[in-house]
Amino acid sequence: MAHIVDAKGKPCPTPVILAKGAMAQGHTAFTVLVDNPTAVENLKRLADNQGFAVQVREEGDTFALDFTKGEGCSACEKAVNSPLPAAGGDWAVFVGRDIIGDGDRELGTNLMRMFFYTLAQGEDKPGAVLFMNAGVKLPTLDEQVADHLKALSDSGTEILVCGTCLNFYGLTDQLKVGTVSNMYDIVTRMQKAVKVISL
Repeated sequence: MAHIVDAKGKPCPTPVILAKGAMAQGHTAFTVLVDNPTAVENLKRLADNQGFAVQVREEGDTFALDFTKGEGCSACEKAVNSPLPAAGGDWAVFVGRDIIGDGDRELGTNLMRMFFYTLAQGEDKPGAVLFMNAGVKLPTLDEQVADHLKALSDSGTEILVCGTCLNFYGLTDQLKVGTVSNMYDIVTRMQKAVKVISL
């Protein structure tokens, strides 16, 4: 019986992460169950990029995607001859706000949580995550983000949180993960990084 990945009801990008987990475990044939067309399209792109063929079956309100390694995949030759660049190099994430984007606050909060979940689950983790201004609300007030940051920290990512900013928001005693830091250390850490992604 094929390995089953039940991703029904899971928000983006969780179905993709679960499918990649099945690949990492060595499964060459498995089925992913999802319940929305967006997840189907994301998983089809993953299959194509990773050298898998995929067949989509509709079963009521559920989509079943059958992954099979290397059978008729349009990107198989490309995947062999043009592999993705290897992960590596010290890089950092600078977080100066507590949401992603300028639109709806609830959406921006959920996007921020999914960003850190995806980052924690990925193979190429940053060397540092740096929090300033309203960004310091994430490792203090947001339990979900704090949990993802703990996972990153356990993997060796340095978490630096602006002490002046914590004081400004009255959050110094609520820091759940990371090291209380200062502008000099944060700037120095950014200068050390090969690249800095700013949110």
